[in-house]
Amino acid sequence: MYSRQTQKLILSTPKSTIRTTITKTVVLQRLIVSLALAIGTALLIILTSFQSSAILVTSASPPLKPHPLPPTLTQWQDSTNSGDYFSQVSPTQVGYLVWSQFPIRVYVESTQAVNSKQAEDWVKTVSQAVQEWSVYLPLAIVEQPKDADITIVRKTPPLQTSPGSKILRARSAQTTYEMYVSKNNLLSHRFRILLSPSQTGQYLLAATRHEFGHALGIWGHSPLPSDALYFSQVRNSPPISARDVNTLKLVYEQPTSLGWSVGTFSVKNSHET
Repeated sequence: MYSRQTQKLILSTPKSTIRTTITKTVVLQRLIVSLALAIGTALLIILTSFQSSAILVTSASPPLKPHPLPPTLTQWQDSTNSGDYFSQVSPTQVGYLVWSQFPIRVYVESTQAVNSKQAEDWVKTVSQAVQEWSVYLPLAIVEQPKDADITIVRKTPPLQTSPGSKILRARSAQTTYEMYVSKNNLLSHRFRILLSPSQTGQYLLAATRHEFGHALGIWGHSPLPSDALYFSQVRNSPPISARDVNTLKLVYEQPTSLGWSVGTFSVKNSHET
């Protein structure tokens, strides 16, 4: 009975009314579809946001914890009480740049210079600076760059602008680092040092000594020209000072995320000095 009445009612409805009804129905359907799309998009955004948040939470870096001091630094005693410049050393987003696996593996590029004597002198000078630092931290020279924690290359660093200036200036050395998760699931880092081919002799020795100090963890500069990590190159380059070693020891007493297990954390950041 109900269906018949409905059928009769529709049949008796004017065509204009039918068109209006159809138009309203189409508009309503489109509105529903649009609303569904809007809701779906909103849900997608919300789900994406929650997924990103979950990644951030579950991929947090390891907590900051100190590593035991290596024996070479444990035994270090400064009889001169020279002080340090630890306040000038900057921690990174994962703490201080401390090495915890020893020996630290170093690759020195076997460069193809103008002549074999020049290439030999370059490698010899760079290796001397590395050897000087090996008194304070265990180091080992490796034959392949892929095996290295610190890579030293004879290459002109890219031009850089000075603070407050747009003028590009040449520089004699550059040290950069990047962080990654190692195969044994530890948050790790590696360094790359570029040394200008124009540097030779004592200037090359001083530059290598300075940049290698950065790579060992002194991510800052000394305000005194008597230290190897002085912020500027000087005519008579100083050897590694007691203040340099005091600062290095303090760095290695600080907490860090480097060298600790990380779960799903993954980062690859590059920084330079």
